[in-house]
Amino acid sequence: MQKKLIALAVASLASGAAFAQTNVTIYGIVDAGYVYSWGDPGRVAGTRFDNAGANIKGTNTFSGVQSGLLAGSRIGFKGEEALGNGLKAIFTLEYALDIDGNFGVGASASGLAARQQFVGLSSANLGTVALGRQYAPGYVASANNDAFGGALFSPQSFLTSNAGNTITPNSGARWNNAITYTSPNWGGFTGKAIYSFGENNNGGSFLSGTGTGAGVSTTDNSRYGLGFNFANGPVNVDLVYQVRQDVQTAVTAPTLAAPFPNNSTLPAATYNASSFPGNERAFLVQGNGKDINEWYIGGSFDLKMVKLMASYQGQNDKNPANLDNQTWSVGAVIPVLSASNVHLSYAQQMWDQGSNVLGQKLLNGNSDVFAIGWTTKLSKRTTLYTGYVWANNDRNSVANGPVAGLPVTAARDEQNQTFLAGINHSF
Repeated sequence: MQKKLIALAVASLASGAAFAQTNVTIYGIVDAGYVYSWGDPGRVAGTRFDNAGANIKGTNTFSGVQSGLLAGSRIGFKGEEALGNGLKAIFTLEYALDIDGNFGVGASASGLAARQQFVGLSSANLGTVALGRQYAPGYVASANNDAFGGALFSPQSFLTSNAGNTITPNSGARWNNAITYTSPNWGGFTGKAIYSFGENNNGGSFLSGTGTGAGVSTTDNSRYGLGFNFANGPVNVDLVYQVRQDVQTAVTAPTLAAPFPNNSTLPAATYNASSFPGNERAFLVQGNGKDINEWYIGGSFDLKMVKLMASYQGQNDKNPANLDNQTWSVGAVIPVLSASNVHLSYAQQMWDQGSNVLGQKLLNGNSDVFAIGWTTKLSKRTTLYTGYVWANNDRNSVANGPVAGLPVTAARDEQNQTFLAGINHSF
């Protein structure tokens, strides 16, 4: 009898251990391709303007191998543990890879690159709550309605990324210190809410780093967003609203000669002080505690012979920098042969920054971009791709080009073109 009791106890413990076991999946994407990009001479007397307003003679080109063109190279670990009554503990740890250079896991030419890191609880009936670095709703929504699925060279993708927007299928839509709620699927409808804490210490001044915290709030630089998706059969619709609250920027030392006053750095690398000619930098201060609001509407319809998609989005910056912009895109994916697709996309970004106090026009121009691509599935996991991108930037726009890290081929008042081809493998 004693042996039977011991055996039952051991079996019970083994059963409990099996019940509590976490199932872990290792996954990833390995993607790289060849890129050739060149900028045409400007339309003014054979010259072009760079971001600092200087004239550049002739053309600039780039030729080389780049990682993550069709989809960012990455390695990830995700897992879940059944807790009973339909409740699960979940986690995801996902890190970027630059496979064309000497970079390790989660490291790239631009520094550390954790794509997402979170832990949470999930219920099929109640939804999912998670904590950590996570995607804002605009990340998936903008990729859903893009002919290239948010690829690095997609017009909508790099236009919104270069503008510093957070509704983009790029890093701007990955938020730190975030808590999210994702609803269950109700007949094709899902919703997602996110709040990202600014995590400022109100014991000291955010602007100077000293003092008693006057004018500093724990909500400074926090963010929140709401996303709604409807996907049923051939129809997909996304609505997104995202807000950066009480945007603050540390004041820099004076860098401009008289009569230009001191000004702060602008929010993204594209908009640091050196990105603007002197007259355009006058009196620009990116953050003084006001919000930046963004909205997005996009949809797609699959007709089998062709899949059509379109999107429209805008940004309203209430700070003195007034980085207001709007971007619209249309696209199509056309199945050809047995396992290939032709991808077409056109997008335009329109700036509405207004004028500075001297009456000088700032960013009020447009950038127009067209892209065509071809993808062929060699298997369920391996895809060959090629593409061509044409971009045209107005004088009062920004230096938009299709591949991040290659601004040398793009400038204002200029056309630039890019050819690329590569291979993508998922595991």
